[in-house]
Amino acid sequence: MCSIMGYCGKVADMQSFLDAFDRTLSRGPDESRVIDAGGGVLAFHRLAIMGFQPEAMQPFELDGSYVVCNGEIYGFERFREELAGEYEFKSGSDCEVLLPLYRKYGVEMFRMLDAEFALIMYDGTTGEFIAARDPIGIRPLYYGCDERGVMIFASEAKNLVGLVGEILPFPPGHYYRNGEFVCYHDITHVDSVLEDGLETVCKNIREKLIRGVEKRLVSDAKVGFLLSGGLDSSLVCAIAARRSSQPIRTFAIGMSKDAIDLKYAKQVADFIGSDHTEVIVTEADILDALEEVIHILGTFNITTIRATIGMYPARKAIHGTTDIRVLLTGEISDELFGYKYTDFAPDAEAFQEESLKRVRELHMYDVLRADRCISVNSLEARVPFGDLDFVEYVLAVDPELKLNRYGKGKYLLRHAFEGLGYLPDGILWREKAAFSDAVGHSMVDCLKRYAEGLYDDGFRERCAAFDHSPPFTKESLLYREIFERYYPGQGGMISGFWMPNRDWEGCDVDDPSARVLSNYGDSGK
Repeated sequence: MCSIMGYCGKVADMQSFLDAFDRTLSRGPDESRVIDAGGGVLAFHRLAIMGFQPEAMQPFELDGSYVVCNGEIYGFERFREELAGEYEFKSGSDCEVLLPLYRKYGVEMFRMLDAEFALIMYDGTTGEFIAARDPIGIRPLYYGCDERGVMIFASEAKNLVGLVGEILPFPPGHYYRNGEFVCYHDITHVDSVLEDGLETVCKNIREKLIRGVEKRLVSDAKVGFLLSGGLDSSLVCAIAARRSSQPIRTFAIGMSKDAIDLKYAKQVADFIGSDHTEVIVTEADILDALEEVIHILGTFNITTIRATIGMYPARKAIHGTTDIRVLLTGEISDELFGYKYTDFAPDAEAFQEESLKRVRELHMYDVLRADRCISVNSLEARVPFGDLDFVEYVLAVDPELKLNRYGKGKYLLRHAFEGLGYLPDGILWREKAAFSDAVGHSMVDCLKRYAEGLYDDGFRERCAAFDHSPPFTKESLLYREIFERYYPGQGGMISGFWMPNRDWEGCDVDDPSARVLSNYGDSGK
């Protein structure tokens, strides 16, 4: 991860800007640079992943234009070959291709990128500032205007607190230019439903996921893997293990007394021959981390906070005890293939609408969680299930095939790897468990119990004080009040609480955990 920030005009208070930028120094602890650009400022904190040489330090400059980018440009080598006769590359950085591409193609270049990225650019020819973000929003970017109406962009909301009025997430798949946001790629737009049969679909899913993992193994820095023992992270690890000449390093986390995932993660690690590490967490660790986690996340959403508290200690341990800088994770599979609650979808159309909604909102929930608790520990997250080609294909698959008509959720993904020896059958066909519960039921119970002890029966009046997404339980009130201490009046950054679709029969619940659903069954075992 890196941190970027851009002040698109005269800076009102440079020291305040620099102080705000340093709030995300952990995203890029290797080197920092701030430059004047067209009457404004571009800033960059570097975490070196591709190209360790000094020439790979940003901002990059070309003919009076500048760019800062937090991203990975997959297949950047082909752009280097295309541009070799027009530009002399000075580093091994994938992001060095951006300005030469922009000089040749303008903003059309964004449609050409196979990447997860957020960037801010100054066009020295037109005097414009341009910003853009990848179609899923895997890399973070926020914006707001100072009291004079000058636009400021930054990697995280915490960079903008005190500098702008309202803070908002930069919309994924858009670029900003001349005061307006333009959609260059709506990844949830499906032109036509694929007519491929089941076996063809599963073959394509397998091949595209394998390619998505392989792309994300390319790194000058060392790579590790988060392994929960669930289907998604286990597949990522199994694919990577087959592509590696030496044992990959995997990490799992669990509560000290009732962890569900640790035993399954160990089974996978033994099967694929990984160098495996377990991180054990206590209830005291959970409560001690709560406020820090909410500050890091910049959210009040229940599921995001619960899952991050489960993930955060593992990332901290990886940063503190290894030289790994890149972590591959299993996020974004549920949004494509279904959650436990999507078993209740009344029909295929409803399933598809829910899937598209979840993908559009990913940048506020699971993707945000993966980014923040990894980047705060000076690590970079890569998400193979977020590969653009993979996502677009799965979204276009006939939703009738994605419905759970097989007695097992995510059947397409499971069947795609069935009988090929990637995973033990017990893992490949294991029931899905919610991550925060699988770390240990006691973790969620601890958080609820703590919140119950803080508020009396008058807590509903305190909930009613919030107009946007008012809390509805004592736990959600606790999270919102902590959030407001660090991001006062900025609740609009999050569209609302991630919850199952209450309009569906069986999903009208007051807790986002799949544990409260009638079909959870053996998931928690």
